[in-house]
Amino acid sequence: MPLQITGALGDPDLIRLPWETPLADWPQQYLVDLPRGISRHVVRFARLSGKVYAIKEISERYAKREYQLLWDLARLDAPAVAPVAYVTGRENDLDAALITRHLQYSLPYRAVMSGTLRPDTLTRLLDALAVLLVRLHLNGFYWGDCSLSNTLFRRDAGAFAAYLVDAETGEMHPMISEGQRLGDIDVAHTNIFGEMLDLEAGGLLHPSIDPMDTAEDIVTRYHRLWDEITQSEIIEEVDWHRVEHRIRRLNRLGFDVAEMMVRRKVGTGRLIVRPKVVDAGHHQRRLLRLTGLDVEENQARRLLNDLDGFRVAQGLRNEEEAIVAHRWLAEVFQPTVAAIPPELRGKLEPAQLFHEILDHRWYLSERADADVGLAAAVTSYVENVLVHRPDERALLPESPDGQPALPEGPAS
Repeated sequence: MPLQITGALGDPDLIRLPWETPLADWPQQYLVDLPRGISRHVVRFARLSGKVYAIKEISERYAKREYQLLWDLARLDAPAVAPVAYVTGRENDLDAALITRHLQYSLPYRAVMSGTLRPDTLTRLLDALAVLLVRLHLNGFYWGDCSLSNTLFRRDAGAFAAYLVDAETGEMHPMISEGQRLGDIDVAHTNIFGEMLDLEAGGLLHPSIDPMDTAEDIVTRYHRLWDEITQSEIIEEVDWHRVEHRIRRLNRLGFDVAEMMVRRKVGTGRLIVRPKVVDAGHHQRRLLRLTGLDVEENQARRLLNDLDGFRVAQGLRNEEEAIVAHRWLAEVFQPTVAAIPPELRGKLEPAQLFHEILDHRWYLSERADADVGLAAAVTSYVENVLVHRPDERALLPESPDGQPALPEGPAS
């Protein structure tokens, strides 16, 4: 059978690679050195026309199967490497090969774990892996071989994300069974624990990282997130209070919301959320970029949660983020701040005022077991909270021009 490359072939130069030679013996001129995890197969990275491809030598049956599984995952927008093609009919009875697009700026989890990690970075890594497993299972995918070597980590614009890189043992189902799901997590626990012991034995694991604790932590984080994401919740149309309640629960678990969606039926809808893991300062940068508001990180997170809730409530899920942010500023943030009596606005900065109004609305809604609305929250906040707050500007003496002045230093 002649050489055949099957797939979405975007680079005709792929046909010119030395397929008649075992992958382990390919000349260095075709290859680029990149970190890779442990694999039972020979894996190499080739650079062509400025693009990098991962090539894995594998039997024809499994090459075709994995190629199809990766396409299924891509169709479902699951976090996985992109399939390019598979190669059959190589000379000298050589195995087939699977070609995938190398994920730019990514590293195998094994490589990341073998470096020096700050505790908060390790936490985000574990959360990202939990998100990956949850998203795969929600799509009906049984992995069967989750490990530090088979998972890629990428940090992009403050976000942490994990990607599947090896689907050889995977299975796609309309819906994953409870037994398959729990079995998959058990395999992940065993593989991750074993690889971390291997890193520890080689002196590559930081002494502060305990292999068993880390493996169990991933499983714990997965189960918490799975329970939160899959919890069935029917909401009346778009009950803002229920939306915020769901976001707060995810925030307490350490996750932010990348996307929210309401699947509607007559008069009701089911709230669907997609979590993500972010780096420190991410919310400040995003809010500043979208709205021009320069606030503290926790304030920014709170305001962005409200902005994302506004997107869902207004049916703007497919609208550009900048346009949604402009509407939120004009229709929610600015009118809310403007509703504060002028003589009370100096008590707090606008962002903190809005943040506290949202918190007050939350407490009122919890007490009423229903969303009380922003207008009612503003009125109650002004009458019962703000009037009793000291004026922040009054805490500093005024300069002759009427502006707050810094206190003078000690006399020299």
